[in-house]
Amino acid sequence: MTRRAVTPTGIHTLGPYSPAIRAGDFLFISGQIPLDPSGSPLFSGSIEAQTQRCLEQIKEILAAAGGTLRDLVKVTIYLVDMKDFEAVNRAYAAYFDLEPPARACVAVSALPKGARIEIEAVAYLRA
Repeated sequence: MTRRAVTPTGIHTLGPYSPAIRAGDFLFISGQIPLDPSGSPLFSGSIEAQTQRCLEQIKEILAAAGGTLRDLVKVTIYLVDMKDFEAVNRAYAAYFDLEPPARACVAVSALPKGARIEIEAVAYLRA
């Protein structure tokens, strides 16, 4: 099985890890917090906007690997406040059709840079 890092232009990490690793037909996408593309540390705005920003970053990573959101098979969402769950669901639902990927949502005590949300994902990319 081959293994290679996927590092699209404009997607940055906050530490010594790759934005994604392609291993065979699977793409493992590191957790994405809502980083501001303008260079500010975090994207400001509602939790819906922050969810959208995380998913847009995931879309960029998928595109760099030759995939789309339709290739996602598993998503994990980390929330600092479970009161945001319904709002996150509304924003998330706009990105997926009738067969969204499997998903978990987990409450955590804190996230890097004070983020309120982080999303990681696994995609299956047919060779």
